[in-house]
Amino acid sequence: MIQSLKKIIKVEIAFYVIVAILSILTSCKKDKPSKDLALNTTTNILLNNNSEETKQLSQEFKNYWYASEAEISSYKLEQARYGEIRNGQAVLIYVTEDFLPDVQVKADRQNANNVPVLKLNATKNFNTGIYPYSIMQSTFYPVSNNKHAIKISSSMQEWCGHVYSQLNNKKQFEVMSHSYFEGEADKSFNLDKAILENELWTQLRIDPKSLPTGDLEIIPSFEYSRLRHVPIKAYKATAILGDGTYTLSYPDLNRTLIINFNPDFPFGIQGWEETFKSGFGSKAKALTTKATKLKTIKSAYWGKNHNKDEILRKELQLK
Repeated sequence: MIQSLKKIIKVEIAFYVIVAILSILTSCKKDKPSKDLALNTTTNILLNNNSEETKQLSQEFKNYWYASEAEISSYKLEQARYGEIRNGQAVLIYVTEDFLPDVQVKADRQNANNVPVLKLNATKNFNTGIYPYSIMQSTFYPVSNNKHAIKISSSMQEWCGHVYSQLNNKKQFEVMSHSYFEGEADKSFNLDKAILENELWTQLRIDPKSLPTGDLEIIPSFEYSRLRHVPIKAYKATAILGDGTYTLSYPDLNRTLIINFNPDFPFGIQGWEETFKSGFGSKAKALTTKATKLKTIKSAYWGKNHNKDEILRKELQLK
């Protein structure tokens, strides 16, 4: 009797072991986040090579932008704020990603419906007297270069409070804005589609010759709109493309932006100048914000998060 019981127990144990193994094997077959995609490798671009989004891209573009690295450029910043020039630093981080067009976030899995984008995270850090400013704008622009940016977000933090704005490209531009200022507070509204100043910084990196020129209507950068507390909407503007320069002039805003770039691929941003009135009321005066490039590196920065990796900040001349 005891021997029979032992045999039954052994059979049951073997059964549960087999079930457990099958369960593990089955779970491994489920979709998992693609490490290749997360690291922006060439696997992604090759899988979508026949899509309308990627088939027009040159091999030169693919070799540079799908090499498992981001491009990071640091700049010496002279920022106009409250009627004075403040010293600081700016960084432009360009990297390719796959984007989910419906929920409009970075894709964790490879899918035929993903939209390849060139993302720009643009940051600024400077002090105004005792307290610091931190600004970041993110732009997700299709590498197909035939559509508006899918999404733009902007945040600004300083000791008085913080503001956040986001635009999603749907049937219209859907905008939400949050601010600690009474007149701006929490807002959600739609805009007719127009050129976005934020997207021009990524469009330039794909093909500067495709940049819009002439008399246009452009939605200024979210950074400018929040710093100057002007409505987020399209304004009349004139755009001029020169040899290594792109100039935007907004007559109603008394504002001019000049982007200096290398006319040869990969069309790196050398710096920029932005002139507008800074200060309050009758004391406001025209000042020019300037950014001058310090260093550009290619790096898979998302994996450079150990203390030993701080040496890369020294290479970028970042404090």
